[in-house]
Amino acid sequence: MNALKLLFLIPLFYSEFSQAQRIDKEIISFQLLKEPVFPTELSNRNYTITVKSPYNITKEDVVRLSKEDYQRKVDNYQTNVENAKYEHQERLKDYDAEVKKLQEKYKLESAEYSKLSAVEKIAATNGAPVLRLPSRPIINIPPMPVYQQPDLKDALIVDNKILASQMDVTGFSKGGNYLDIVIEMERTNFQDNQGKTFANQPTRIIAKQGGAVKLDKTYFSDFAEIASVPTNEINLNAQEKRYLQRTMDRTRNIINENFGYQTINSTVTLSTVKNKGEYDDLEKAYIYVTTNLKKLQAKTDYAPNKVAMENMQKGIDIWKSALTKVNYNDKKAPYNQKIGEYLYFNLIRLNIALGNYQEAEKYLNELQEHLVDIKLSYDANLELKRLEEKIYNN
Repeated sequence: MNALKLLFLIPLFYSEFSQAQRIDKEIISFQLLKEPVFPTELSNRNYTITVKSPYNITKEDVVRLSKEDYQRKVDNYQTNVENAKYEHQERLKDYDAEVKKLQEKYKLESAEYSKLSAVEKIAATNGAPVLRLPSRPIINIPPMPVYQQPDLKDALIVDNKILASQMDVTGFSKGGNYLDIVIEMERTNFQDNQGKTFANQPTRIIAKQGGAVKLDKTYFSDFAEIASVPTNEINLNAQEKRYLQRTMDRTRNIINENFGYQTINSTVTLSTVKNKGEYDDLEKAYIYVTTNLKKLQAKTDYAPNKVAMENMQKGIDIWKSALTKVNYNDKKAPYNQKIGEYLYFNLIRLNIALGNYQEAEKYLNELQEHLVDIKLSYDANLELKRLEEKIYNN
């Protein structure tokens, strides 16, 4: 079942009634042990991770850079004042020209208005001309720079050892080098585009398993939007700190997808018809599936799991066989559209829970072909959409 193993299951029950058919639902909570793309023998599950990046920043570096930035502002202050005065004079020239233009326009309009008769003046939609002048530009002299201690909370104080300590491989012990991983990172790159801030941080992951290269790929090269304002309106230190953490989290996820043994919490809802007699086979199928789900253990190459999976398949085969008996046009038939609905939902839910997305998609497509005959309730329609999203977003 796509190398997914179950740890434990906790059943909860509730029922729904449809005509003479009593359908019970069991909500099962369980854990999946998801095996990686590149499996590792249990005795070899040890790792070492090395991070190579430009980050080697201490508290002292942050203070030093802050003082250097302050000194640059002091050195440039007089130039900035002169630039402000020059820009003010240029704005005054533009202002005087605009005022002169508006005054001339007002003079012409007033002369034309004075020629109108009293009746024409009353009929004029805009009334008498009004002189409206813009505000006179005000000089904006920048304030003298004032030194402020840097906010170490937002400071990017980090080095390669700290970054490496944030990494782990689930199911492995730290130390040893059977799995040898090197992470090569660039600094976060910021980019302005249409008034927004974008960032990327190309990161190469090189992983050797027993000396053989299993993964060598560069990720996160595409720029992603991180702010709806340009870079000069954001705290770049805080943004880089946040983006670096995001890159580390995504890197850890990729490493564990490929090599880690991850436990995933999940639930599955399974239904059965409780009426005696005509539905004994379906009750038997339900017992096969649920009983053997509970026998599975989150262990790799665990022999009892194989037996449990084979017995669970017997129940699945009964469900599949029952689908061929469904009469979608006769509501009074023992195997009517309601039975078909719950069988399809069981097969879709179970296969999604076990990670068999292709098999789940197969039964989803079959169910959708019968939706002309099967009238789903509002809740069933919502669940079907959620199941479809799980299949296609996987």
